[in-house]
Amino acid sequence: MSMDTPLAYASFSIYQDAEPPDFWTAYFNVLPDRSGVKGELKVLPSGRVSESRWRFGYWSVSSEAAVRSNRLEPHLRYLVERLGLPRDDLRATIARTDARMRFFCYWHNETGDRVPDVPDDIRVMMESLGGTIEIDEYR
Repeated sequence: MSMDTPLAYASFSIYQDAEPPDFWTAYFNVLPDRSGVKGELKVLPSGRVSESRWRFGYWSVSSEAAVRSNRLEPHLRYLVERLGLPRDDLRATIARTDARMRFFCYWHNETGDRVPDVPDDIRVMMESLGGTIEIDEYR
């Protein structure tokens, strides 16, 4: 793994079919790093159009390009601040749109001795909003 490859980053994602991605862009006043509408062809990060289609609506913002840290906490704090979390009406909006919401955390742990650092206050906040925090660990 090169020195420039991050060992950690996080994204905040919403999955649902009730609203177009522009709804979430306006709600958070943040442009997504990736979004899609159920049934439409996926546009890959490279800009190439995939042959596969979105199975559900998707809206996501990542910390990967904005935060330089091999710990999760700075990535999660960045996303919380950027999205203005928590929001009083977010849980109701998630319920109204029958959405799923999560922080998805990339965690590279080749040596097996790194422990993900997800702060308790962020865990409690996501739980109170009806969201989850998932860690995808790579060895």
